[in-house]
Amino acid sequence: MERTISSDSAKWSSWKRYGFRFVFIALVLFILPLDWKFFQKLVDIPWPEVPFYDLLVLTKYQPQFFLPSHPWGQYLEFVSFWNWLVIAAIALIGAAIWTALDRRNRAYPKLYYALRVLVRYRLALALIAYGLYKVFQLQLPYPPLSNLLTNYGDFYAWKIYYQTTAIAPRYETFLGAVEILTGILLLYRRTVTFGAGLALGFVGNIAAANFYYGLGDQSYSLLLVLLAIFLFADDVPRLYQLLIREKLAVAARWRPVFSKAFGKLRVGAQLVTVLFIVVIGVQAYGGREPAAYKLPRTPGLSNAAGRYLVTEFVINGDTIPPAIDHPFRWQEVVFEEWSTLSIKSNRQVTIDKSNGEGYYERDIDRNYELAGIAGRHFYHYVPDSGKHRLLLQNKNLHHREEQFTLDYQRPTDSTIVLHGWISPTDSVYVALERLTKKYLMYEGRRRPVKI
Repeated sequence: MERTISSDSAKWSSWKRYGFRFVFIALVLFILPLDWKFFQKLVDIPWPEVPFYDLLVLTKYQPQFFLPSHPWGQYLEFVSFWNWLVIAAIALIGAAIWTALDRRNRAYPKLYYALRVLVRYRLALALIAYGLYKVFQLQLPYPPLSNLLTNYGDFYAWKIYYQTTAIAPRYETFLGAVEILTGILLLYRRTVTFGAGLALGFVGNIAAANFYYGLGDQSYSLLLVLLAIFLFADDVPRLYQLLIREKLAVAARWRPVFSKAFGKLRVGAQLVTVLFIVVIGVQAYGGREPAAYKLPRTPGLSNAAGRYLVTEFVINGDTIPPAIDHPFRWQEVVFEEWSTLSIKSNRQVTIDKSNGEGYYERDIDRNYELAGIAGRHFYHYVPDSGKHRLLLQNKNLHHREEQFTLDYQRPTDSTIVLHGWISPTDSVYVALERLTKKYLMYEGRRRPVKI
């Protein structure tokens, strides 16, 4: 049984038609890139290289009338909802003008069908892009040692969520595979209901996590939920008829007949979509190392990675004994595998409130490891092995002016001695001893561990 255009149009009340006009205008504004900043982004992309993250940002497009003062702010991301109010106002006015001009009301089934196709492809691209982001463990890299050794109470909620998910890389890959499968289901008309149902469960959980943990993508995740609801709502009456009332439900098989020009446009859009998916997939595979986007890439001091206790701390010739309540004495130092070291002390940290997203070419600008954390200062360092010297700079944007140089000696494989000037007036001498401890995180829990 197939539905006809005339029968569908006859069932649409005036309020339903007005509601459709409003939804149609709003969704078109959300989906189609009408914002000049989107095209500016296209121009700025280094196309010979086509970095994966730049393509990912394209799939996150939302019209922006109001911009947060920080592009990845944890709380300032709520500014995006002001953009929703602007779109709602435009849609209300546009629907009123459409109502005044349109008297025949014949094209709504075709427009509804076209809008569903647009929403399907928009949602599918978003899910596939972020699925690739997770499959290759680029979104949630394994927690750095400094993060694992930071007190639980020194984390923002979003960092706890990211860290607890990232310690299970295979689970992250599984989540990405589910996202990709859901996106593929949305690309085919016959499997849209299954895809929309999966998207509701999956993206709904992501949206809840964004709001409760403050992940920074509140408006974008909620938009994806609304798109999934729009697609799934069409089948709710039939599913209710079949599953609740246990009666015959007729599938919606009606397809409008479009002009040849529209058919060519549809084929072209399909080819562009497939090409985009192939390109972004290849780029994600090529950058599948966790350090490709969020963690620094430059190797650190050779054979120095680990946790070090500060056994001796001398400043301006005065030896300061170990004390956890001292205002600035170093308590421990962590050398990462890459060119970052972190210092735990009671010295105040102005927290980087971003969520660590974004792609930065320079290692010092890659702030994922320090974003959302207090209790430690993170430093990017450049080792000079010839002079046995470390050039250090604080990675936190709020403390970026802090730079100093320390000479180092390595009397044994497990000790490092640092000395130099940490300010124009303060000299320092620090002796570090590496702790030889095995961590269950690294050793694994399904085989015997000797500690």
